[in-house]
Order: sequence, then C-alpha cells, then structure tokens
Amino acid sequence: MQRHYFGTDGIRGLANQFPMTVDVALNLGKTLAAILPRRGASFKVLIGKDTRRSGYMFESALAAGVNAMNGDVLFTGPLPTPAIAHLTTAMRCDAGIVISASHNPYHDNGIKVFAADGFKLPDEVEAELEKYLDDPSILNDRMTPDAIGRSRRIDDAQGRYNAFIKSNFERELSLDGIKIVVDCANGASYRIAPTVLEELGAEVSAVGIEPNGYNINDGVGALHPQHCANLVKALHADMGITLDGDADRLILIDENGDIVDGDAVMAMLAIDLKERGMLKKNTLVTTVMSNLGLHQALNARGIQTIQTKVGDRYVVEAMRAEGYSLGGEQSGHIVMLDHATTGDGLLAALRVLSLMKRTGASVSKLASVMKKVPQVLINFKVEHKIPIEELKKSSELIDKITMQYGNSGRVLVRYSGTEPKCRVMLEGPDQDQLRRDAQAIADLIAMETSE
Repeated sequence: MQRHYFGTDGIRGLANQFPMTVDVALNLGKTLAAILPRRGASFKVLIGKDTRRSGYMFESALAAGVNAMNGDVLFTGPLPTPAIAHLTTAMRCDAGIVISASHNPYHDNGIKVFAADGFKLPDEVEAELEKYLDDPSILNDRMTPDAIGRSRRIDDAQGRYNAFIKSNFERELSLDGIKIVVDCANGASYRIAPTVLEELGAEVSAVGIEPNGYNINDGVGALHPQHCANLVKALHADMGITLDGDADRLILIDENGDIVDGDAVMAMLAIDLKERGMLKKNTLVTTVMSNLGLHQALNARGIQTIQTKVGDRYVVEAMRAEGYSLGGEQSGHIVMLDHATTGDGLLAALRVLSLMKRTGASVSKLASVMKKVPQVLINFKVEHKIPIEELKKSSELIDKITMQYGNSGRVLVRYSGTEPKCRVMLEGPDQDQLRRDAQAIADLIAMETSE
C-alpha cells in the first residue's frame, strides 16, 4: 500500500506540517492503544523525546490519544532513543515512543515506535497503523467516558538507563587516565553521556550540552564532527565521542583529531569479537552505503559481510532473522544485539573504550584495521522523488559510469527515506574522477526531477 506517514524511521517531517501535526500525533496515540497487544487491562506506553521545542506539543498529543483509548503514559523527558528501547522492555511497557528527528535540524521532528520487545515496529504493523490514521473515525466507538487512562512522569528514567549502560562495561576496567571530549549535539544525551563517562573514571570535556529547543545538531554532534576534532587536538585528548540528536549514532575522533566513522568502528569491533569467539556466525551486517574497504578488511580476516538496504531497522531485521550479533551503518548506527535492540552511540563508544583498555591501543591504531577506498557522497534536495529508473538521461549516465568503473569501484544512487533528498555515492581509485562523476550524476538528477 501507499505509505503516507511512515518512512524508513517512523514518521518524520517539518513540525506543524503534515504528517508531523498534532492531529496525526493524537490519532497515532489512539491507534497504538487500540491495535497493539496489551499485557494487562490497560495499555502502557513510555514516551521520550529529544530537545526540540516541538517535542512538548507532540508528547501531549500522543498522550491524549493513548489516554482516550484507556491507555496509560509514562513520560521520561529528554532521553536517547536507545534508552527508550531499553526502558520499554525493562518497565514491561506495551510500547515505547520516541519523539525525535534524529540528526535533522530543530524545525523537523519525528515519531518512532518500539514494540514491547524493544524493537522497532515492522513494516506490516506500520502499514496497519496507516489504515487507522487515514480514517481515525473507526475508533470512535471505542472511546467511552469510563475508559480513560492517565499520564505521569517518571523521575528516575535517566538513572535506570545510566545503570544499564554501565553494566555493559566490564567491572574490572576503569576509564581512569582517559581524556575524552564528548559532543552531545545539544540533544537527548546532553546529561547522560558526560555523567556515564565521568562515573566510569574518565576526564571529560563536554560540549553540545546547552539545548535551547532550537540548537540541536546545529554545527555540533555526529553530523559536524570537526568541532569535536578541533577540541581533541587543542586539549590533547585521547579521543572524541560525537553523538547525534537522539544519540543512536556514534562518530569517533582519534587522538590526532582524525574522524573515525561507523565503518571503522564496526571493523574494529568485529575483529575483536571474532578473536574472542564472540562474533556470531563470524558475520557483520551492514548496508549498501558501507565502504568497500570495510568488506575487504573483514573478508581478509575470515569475517563475512552481508549488506541490506539503507536504514538501521533493516540491519536489525537481517540480524534477527539469521542470528547475527553485530551490524550497523557507516553513518554511525552500531547495533550489538547481545547488548541492545537498536543502535546506541554511547554503548558503542564504551565498547571501543573497553577495547582500548584491554589492548592498550589508541583509537588510530584500532581504526587502522581497515583502509578506506576513496569515496564521494553528494546529498542534494529534490522536488520530486521520481524513481531513478524512470529518469532516462540520469539512468543512462549511471549505467555508463558503472561500466567504466567495472570491478574497481561502484555507483550507488538512492533517495533518502527520511528527507526530500537524493544521495549519490561513488567509490573508486581516483578521488578527483569520483567527484566529477558524482557531480555530473547529481546535476542531471536535479534537473530531471525538477522538470
């Protein structure tokens, strides 16, 4: 069916414009309480958010919808997306809702839903939700005066997640002597990330910890790691940790101020787990966006790599289906199913820190296990997401360049599932040629999608 609301990561868009409106949030709250399974007499949902100003109105609207269908709501306030996933299961809730547009600017917002097991709702459930969102009147007969739920805030949500995160760092290890710069993107982790690192013994310099409702991801965080990189060099820190607005992504900075992306983090963790006999089926699950260098490095060490379409939810689905334990994306989503049900930037950072402490290796040394193949990525806005195969001139150019690269490179062109953008990614031996070819493809797609 045609999807009007849900994209690759829940519902997302400009706040106060369809589909991110109060009406949609209200009806979503009703629908979730009406169709998702209940463990008890009342539907119980946990609602968390990041630091966007619009989060206040969306949490109120969602809660009103849940309450109208005899559901109870627990508010956590600002908290990372993976914290909501964890607490949904730990607190025996029927669902968890995160109000966040992740790495997007403040004027966007989004709603993503976790089931009782802490995993994001599958496509077929989101399709069922869409039916009710298109016609919410079919729920009216279930709204009776004596079937109204209640809402309340839980004050210890951060402490619960703090304890969970630290339980995943070996008790015999300490971060004493480690100097860290952590950039919280003025987002959901602005309190929890510095606190966890300090309590484990690190010397922490924190930035991006002054949210005002408008500055989330604004020049800071995982999308803008250079700010943290500059501080790492200036402060002679051992590493930098950059998180995005909802803290499910991690981009590292090594001790030299160089950026270490999700591919390198996955490479070092996969190799470590294999050496310790803990990498299930000796396999890493990643997406088509990951660098060829990642596959080359792991294949050379006897580790299989499996690719999915872009989106951490699809990585998780593949991992669950086949029983794999590690997966993620170049963008910084690192999924460790032995520890969590979704990407968790802070958890991934602690696993790298554990590796550093156990081996005595620096971040740059750990990241050197893979050598990147030159890659160019261009993101640009499009007016209409016309299927690429229907763009005659663009398709012909893509086929021509793909044939020219042969086995020495690749061409990947796709639309974003969460933004009105197209992404053109090329890999090959010549960086300058990659830039020229990528720009030629991008320019042609922009022209054809605007006609």
